[in-house]
Amino acid sequence: MSKHKVTELHHSESQVILELIRYDREQYDRFNNSSIQEVINSLDSSKVNWINVDGLDDKNILDKLQEHFCLHTLLIEDVTNDQRPKAEEYEDYLFFTLKMLYRIEGSHIDYEQISFVLGTNYLLSFQEKEGDMFDAFRERIRLDQGRVRKQHTDYLLYRLLDIIVDNYYTILDNIGEQIEAIEEEIETGTTENTFKQIQKLKKELIFLRKAVYPLRDAMSKLVRGETSFIRDETTRYFADVYDHVVHLIDSLDTYKDLTSGLMDIHINTQNNRMTEVMKVLAVISTIFIPLTFIAGVYGMNFEHMPELTSKWGYPLTWAVMLLIGGGMLVYFRRKKWF
Repeated sequence: MSKHKVTELHHSESQVILELIRYDREQYDRFNNSSIQEVINSLDSSKVNWINVDGLDDKNILDKLQEHFCLHTLLIEDVTNDQRPKAEEYEDYLFFTLKMLYRIEGSHIDYEQISFVLGTNYLLSFQEKEGDMFDAFRERIRLDQGRVRKQHTDYLLYRLLDIIVDNYYTILDNIGEQIEAIEEEIETGTTENTFKQIQKLKKELIFLRKAVYPLRDAMSKLVRGETSFIRDETTRYFADVYDHVVHLIDSLDTYKDLTSGLMDIHINTQNNRMTEVMKVLAVISTIFIPLTFIAGVYGMNFEHMPELTSKWGYPLTWAVMLLIGGGMLVYFRRKKWF
């Protein structure tokens, strides 16, 4: 199983679960928690066979599938190791891998790599952990809702990819909410935590860009008709998923610009606050310069200083100092220097 060090939520290893869904227009069968040999024996070449593997820790299961479907060794390596999204066509099947995103929790994006192997009458899906977002779709297959039971295996792949890509929008909505929250925080007053939040947001966007940008290239191979495993009548459905991916990329670019703008606003706000502080300190220092001069002069205590022996020397000095300070304060205020 691949290890995601930066943004993955950590999951403990779980038992490998096998599932076979076999269907056509008239019949539907589902086999859960079966052995790999029982699954292979239950395959029906006249129907669509969807084999789903949750967990990649059992080498025996992978070996059996590799042997039965003649899977290339490099393909198995791609399944068990972290890969960027891509599509590769082999002689007897099409390989497709991408990231399946679930949600953002704190500073982590919960995700896993999912890989598909599309054959003439079968689809293999390899997931890193138990559980996915396909339960509602499985129920639609069972109840024969929609057109999936009337279509071939490539349409099944389309529906699964469509579900995965549509869930990317949920992640993007969360990113948008974070941006709005940071904007409000900057308006009310930035804190040290604001900078950390922006940096966390930038890391999330970088991860999403790495997951979505290669996906556009992978989807384009299916849309351009470069593979014989996607029928012409199904290509238009994959084109719709491709359009969603392009829209996601545009949204990511927009959020990237907004995040950069947030950083600029944060820095400018901090600089403006520092400027205001320095302005106040400069005004205070300017006011006290003449007062310090007067205090310095009359603090020399020379013997022949007539003001030292004057009865009104002390209060007059205070009066002069207050008039100078107050006058400068009024002048600075009229100039709107603070």
